[in-house]
Amino acid sequence: MIQLRAFFRNASRHAEHCLSVKSPATPRAWISTGPQQQHGTFYEFRTYNIQPHLNAAFLKLTSEKIHLRTAHSELIGYWSVEYGGLNQVFHIWKYDSYAQRASVRAALAQDPNWIEQYISKAMPMLSSQDNEVMYLVPWSKIQKPPKDGGVFELATFQMKPGGPAVWGKAFHASVGIRTGSGYAHAVGVFHSEFGPLNQVHVLWWYESADERAAIRRTSHEDARVVAAVRESAAYLVSQKNKLMFPCAFSPIK
Repeated sequence: MIQLRAFFRNASRHAEHCLSVKSPATPRAWISTGPQQQHGTFYEFRTYNIQPHLNAAFLKLTSEKIHLRTAHSELIGYWSVEYGGLNQVFHIWKYDSYAQRASVRAALAQDPNWIEQYISKAMPMLSSQDNEVMYLVPWSKIQKPPKDGGVFELATFQMKPGGPAVWGKAFHASVGIRTGSGYAHAVGVFHSEFGPLNQVHVLWWYESADERAAIRRTSHEDARVVAAVRESAAYLVSQKNKLMFPCAFSPIK
């Protein structure tokens, strides 16, 4: 009996010792090796396709009633697409959080002026709607053009899977050499969160479409630009763009 008690005492001490030994810390890793998203601010990109014969009527109605919508949340910009999409408008809305957007949508659904004066008239004019949720890349911020007027190019890049950890450095260099050399003004660089993934949008501003064409000819002869673009292109799947004119009521124009 004494031996049996001693056995249980030793077994209990061994168990206590095992429990007291700390397990090695689980190693941590991040999907992205670059700067992380540190706040909840995001941008909703909206694209509306308008029935061709109602394009002018839609723009007129929106110009007259947009104040009913901007009373609820911040509009960054509203553009009419000239090249790269016919009878199309593109607009960007800013939200501090998904909860804020949900509350805005709920408020709009209960706003009789918005519904009666705008939505009930505008929706029949559209053939389709699309939206995406975007974050500014960590090294970009919204920068208004140096003056009003001009044209905007929305350049869209479908990158290889892996996110900024894979292509972020090369893409940053490609944009940076153009802005740093004075070739173009970047209003913002955005990375997709909802919608097509691994997609980057760059919103450029030029004084005119002809200025854009001249700048592209000049920059394509710049060895620094060529080298940066070639490195970034190694991670590129496809790309497309639109040339847009700001509407008179657009905050950025």
